[in-house]
Amino acid sequence: MGDNGAGPDRRPAPLGSRRPRVPARRSRPGAAGPGPSGDRVPSGLRTTAGYTWRLALLGLAAYLVVYVLARLQLPVIAVFVALVITSVLRPPVDLLARVTPRPLAVLLSFLCALALVGGVLTLVGTTVADEWARLGNELRGGLSRIDHWLTGTPFHLRPGTVTDLRSKIGDFISAHRSTLLNTALSGAGRVVELVTGLALAVFCSVFFVHSGDRMWSWAQEQLPARSRSAWDRAGRAAWRTFAGYTRGVLIVAASNAVLVGIALAILGVPLVLPLMVLEFAATLVPLIGSPIALAIAAVVALAARGPLIALLVLALIVVIGQIEGHLLHPLVLSWSVRIHPVVIAVSVAGGAVLAGVLGAVVAVPVVAVGWAVLTELRSRGGPGRSPAQPPAAGDLSGHREDEGRRPDQGEADQHGG
Repeated sequence: MGDNGAGPDRRPAPLGSRRPRVPARRSRPGAAGPGPSGDRVPSGLRTTAGYTWRLALLGLAAYLVVYVLARLQLPVIAVFVALVITSVLRPPVDLLARVTPRPLAVLLSFLCALALVGGVLTLVGTTVADEWARLGNELRGGLSRIDHWLTGTPFHLRPGTVTDLRSKIGDFISAHRSTLLNTALSGAGRVVELVTGLALAVFCSVFFVHSGDRMWSWAQEQLPARSRSAWDRAGRAAWRTFAGYTRGVLIVAASNAVLVGIALAILGVPLVLPLMVLEFAATLVPLIGSPIALAIAAVVALAARGPLIALLVLALIVVIGQIEGHLLHPLVLSWSVRIHPVVIAVSVAGGAVLAGVLGAVVAVPVVAVGWAVLTELRSRGGPGRSPAQPPAAGDLSGHREDEGRRPDQGEADQHGG
C-alpha cells in the first residue's frame, strides 16, 4: 500500500479531484419497498387518491361559497341586479357623456329608465282595473263552457266538475282565512326586503355606471403586480360575456313579448298587456319560462274565448319556441354566449334546485361567465391583444381594443371620470 493509502490495484487520485459517484441501483418494479410489509402502493391508486382529495377540497370550497352566498342573499341579488342595470344603461350614458357632463348623463339615463318602467307598470295596472269587471263575467261564462266541454268527448267527466272545484276552493279559503292572512303578512315582509334590495341595486348601479373604471383600477392595485394582467383579462372576458348575455336576453324577451301580444290581440284574448309583461319576465328563465307564460295565457284564453282559441294559443307556444330557438338566439346571443342547450338545461335545473326561481335566472349567466373566464385564461390572451387601461366594474370591456368588435358587444369609449 502506498503512502497515500491507495491499494495495489488503485491509482492515487489527483490532488483536489473528486471520485466519480456511482449511481444507486433502482429497484425493479416488482421489488419490495422500504415499508414494513414490503408492499408498494400502485401509482394508479396514488394518482386517484391525489385527485380525490383535491376534488373533495374543491367541492367543500364550492359548498362553502354557495352557503355564504345563500346567507347573504339580499346583497348578492342586489349586486347582480346592479350589474344588469349597468350593462343596460352603460351604452346610453356613454353616448350622452359625449355632449353633457357625465353626472348629468347618468342622471338623465336613470330618470328615463325609471319613467319607462313606471309607465309600463302603471299601464298594466290601469288595463287590469279597466278590464276586471268584463273579465270576471267572461271568466264565469268561460268556466261554464269548460264544464260543459269536459262532460263531452273525450273526457266524459260528470257535470259540475269545474263548478264543484270552484266551490271547494272558496270553502278552503274561508276555512283557512287566518292562515292565509298570516302568509300575506309574511309576504309583506318579503316585499319590504324586495324594495330594500331594489334600492340597493339602483344605488350600486349609479356608481358602477359613473365611476366603475376607477373602482376596477383600485381593485387591481390591491393585487400582486404579477397577477394583475391575468385578472384584467379575466375581468374583461367576464364583463363582455355578462353584458352581451344580458342585453341579448332582454332583446329576445322583448321580441317574444311583442310577438305574443300581437298574436293574442288577433285572437281576441283579454289582458293582452299583462300577458305581454308576464311573457317578458318569464323569458328571462331560458327554455322553460316562455312556455309557462304561454300556458297561463292559454288558460285565460280557455276561460274567456273557449277551447279553440286556447288550442291556438298552445300552438303559439311551439311557434314562439321555434322562432326563439332558431332565429332570435342565434342572431342575438351567438356572438357572446356559446353554450350547448344541454348545459343550459342542466344549469337551469341546478340553479332552481339550489335557489329556486332566482337560481334559475342566474344560473345561465354564471355558467357563461365562468366558461368565458376559463377560456380566456387558458388562451393567455392570444396574439394581437393590446394592453388597455383597466376596465370599469360596469364596463370591463374597456376601450375599443379590437377594431372588429362584434355588434352586440360594442361599448362607447371609456370616460375619464
